[in-house]
Amino acid sequence: MRNVTYRNVHNRFRLNGVYLNKEDLVHVSYSLVKEGDEFEKSIGDFLLDWFDNKPYIDLQTSGTTGVPKVLRTDKQTMVNSALATGDFFELKPGDKALYCLPTRFIAGKMMLVRSFILGLDIDFVAPSSNPLERNETVYDFAAMVPLQAKNSIAALRNVKKLIIGGAQMSKELEKSLLKLKTKVYETYGMTETMTHIAAKKIGEKAFTVLPRITISQNDQKCLVIDAPRVAKEPIITNDIVEILNDKQFIFLGRIDNVVNSGGIKMLPEQIEEKLSNAIPTRFFVGGVPDEVLGEKLVLVLEGEKKEFDLTLFDLLNKYEKPKEIFFVPKFSETDNGKIKRKEILANL
Repeated sequence: MRNVTYRNVHNRFRLNGVYLNKEDLVHVSYSLVKEGDEFEKSIGDFLLDWFDNKPYIDLQTSGTTGVPKVLRTDKQTMVNSALATGDFFELKPGDKALYCLPTRFIAGKMMLVRSFILGLDIDFVAPSSNPLERNETVYDFAAMVPLQAKNSIAALRNVKKLIIGGAQMSKELEKSLLKLKTKVYETYGMTETMTHIAAKKIGEKAFTVLPRITISQNDQKCLVIDAPRVAKEPIITNDIVEILNDKQFIFLGRIDNVVNSGGIKMLPEQIEEKLSNAIPTRFFVGGVPDEVLGEKLVLVLEGEKKEFDLTLFDLLNKYEKPKEIFFVPKFSETDNGKIKRKEILANL
């Protein structure tokens, strides 16, 4: 690992086209906090926290691996994560990058850390649902959530390499992105791992882990991540996976989404995969209480109630076929675009 610490600011680092050293960056941060828009204040607050005298920073987790909590993190571990990302995606000093994520999430914070640690030439814009609107700049690297990518399809011709995370990508979006010349990757990670620890090119099944990370499974087939440079202890996730080798795994579903219907355990994500090309609207399957089965499998569709072609269930085996169909006008979501499955199911 290169001898880079959290106190470093790369001499090729530029922010909105201006070369800045550490002292300049602190000065700019004060200005952003005092005079900037809300998203700029958030950037300024984070940078001031980063360049204070403490070797750690407090991060809010999203609850991916449990109850949301404040995670005290060594800044050096975030630097190590930035270096691993730079190696994996072959980022070079001077590469032009776009910053369009909310700074309150770890993915946003890490884009800033990567920029001044790796020496990127980064532009920031408000974290809107269409961040490339009216943009003509060509970017070497950008990170987005699926909604931003979906709304930026036409403009992505100006992005050479794009990583997408925060929520699972739909098959429809994946098909659209596969038509582009842009190199697009889906990432896997969480706050506890300093954002992504693995990535895969869209269209591929398996995630490949970043350098210096090893993976295994527990007795429940859930992924266990050993990333000593970014986490002191192995992280046990709620994600059921198939491990192909010591560097690759296939995501199958979340253990907390498993439906146990009459003793038959089913992964909703696997059923959704089979239906993904047949249902044009957003949907998911899940379990609701049932007096006979304990849980029964249901299909939940976003939108107004309408006729549904039941022959689509021919794509499924007899246990996977939903027992009931519900329509919800608009799915509730987390701030980073994940559907609140449990909340929606509880209100059916």
